[in-house]
Amino acid sequence: MTARIEDSTNPKVKELAAAGVKYVLASFVDLHGNSKAKAVPLTHFDQMLKGSELFTGAALEGVPQEVNDEEVSAHPDIDALAICPWNPELAWAPSDLYLGGKPFDACARGILKKVQAEAEAMGLRMMLGIEPEFFILKKDEGGKIVPVSERDILEKPCYDVKGLLDSYSFVDEVVTAMNTLGWDVYSFDHEDANGQFEIDFMYADAVTMADRITFLRLMIGELARKRGWMASFMPKPFRNRTGSGAHFNMSLADAKTGANLFETETDPRGCGISKLGYQFVAGILRHAPAICSVIAPTVNSYKRLVRRGSMSGFTWAPVFVCYGNNNRTNMLRIPLAGGRVECRAADISCNVYLGAALMLAAGLEGIREGLDPGEPHAENMYLYSDAELAEKGIRYLPRTLGDAIDAFEADPLSKAVFGSRMFAAYRDFKRNEWDSYQSHVTDWEIDRYLTHF
Repeated sequence: MTARIEDSTNPKVKELAAAGVKYVLASFVDLHGNSKAKAVPLTHFDQMLKGSELFTGAALEGVPQEVNDEEVSAHPDIDALAICPWNPELAWAPSDLYLGGKPFDACARGILKKVQAEAEAMGLRMMLGIEPEFFILKKDEGGKIVPVSERDILEKPCYDVKGLLDSYSFVDEVVTAMNTLGWDVYSFDHEDANGQFEIDFMYADAVTMADRITFLRLMIGELARKRGWMASFMPKPFRNRTGSGAHFNMSLADAKTGANLFETETDPRGCGISKLGYQFVAGILRHAPAICSVIAPTVNSYKRLVRRGSMSGFTWAPVFVCYGNNNRTNMLRIPLAGGRVECRAADISCNVYLGAALMLAAGLEGIREGLDPGEPHAENMYLYSDAELAEKGIRYLPRTLGDAIDAFEADPLSKAVFGSRMFAAYRDFKRNEWDSYQSHVTDWEIDRYLTHF
């Protein structure tokens, strides 16, 4: 018998039908945080919720299975479902993967939910705000990649109103869509590079924020494509311009009352966070090199995390394992208002589920062990020599993806959080990515060495 919408007893089916939705994307992410899905007719929504949609993990990057393994099934989170603004006939539903009727241990969303459950058992809930930065670009008549605005050519275009106004209709379309989804955008601006923008919106619990950033990257890309443009979430697409971060703004709330447990009226160190907040910071600093491999996950990420680049002056990107107050030269910054901790090393290419999971696990370890991060740094960390940094006991963050994966592999927390299957899949994929990059002969090498000798 043909399935019919009117036969469903699920009120969500009728609600979606009334909104014009025809298909639902039962979506999960691969290792990179990119959405994968099957489109399911609304008439089969009820079966989809029970895990009717099966996926061959071996066909994907970061779903560690062999070709002979049983398929994984997607179990959508109905409360997180969103109608796609660029095509309202589609709804997107973030999903958890199951294997054999049980949660799949290598599901990125499931990994974050597992660590969040550990926090809940301690009476804590991670709240997360992310500041997404991205480029909107097009090809000119000669095929060169350029900003969409012909006036977006300033050497220092940060907060440039003309560049923003020239892209206003597009950014407004994105912001309107975000607000329609209930995300509460509170500002947006032209960022520090030509063609680069940032949109800031209200924080949420860690799983919800990871869902939203995953969907936001998809949505921005689709809205740009409709105009013949391209959206780039590459960390450092232009060597002489700043890169795109995704600063993690973190706090812990009381799991029952929702009260921010990082807020305090008395902080002798002057940064504006509680003792619990400092312990959280200390845990992250302990595991910073391994964390970096997940929040800065590409070869290109480490061309953003440099003290000085091809542009004049400092890059504003963190390169040291340290923390401080409003000072932006630290990996971890406590903004002026206090009550939260900002990790500036994360970039917009990261899988937020995995990055948040490892960061939270490290912070919880700091709390369990009562760790202390030492005194904060208010000075310009870029001005210290290597000898001075060593004297102060301050380490560099990994300088390459290869260094970061070495740190990821060596840190027991990585495997404890990711589980053996996802740990091996992530390590092996990123190791191969680094090896492939190292064996690639670049244009820079050809230009420098071809006829040099």
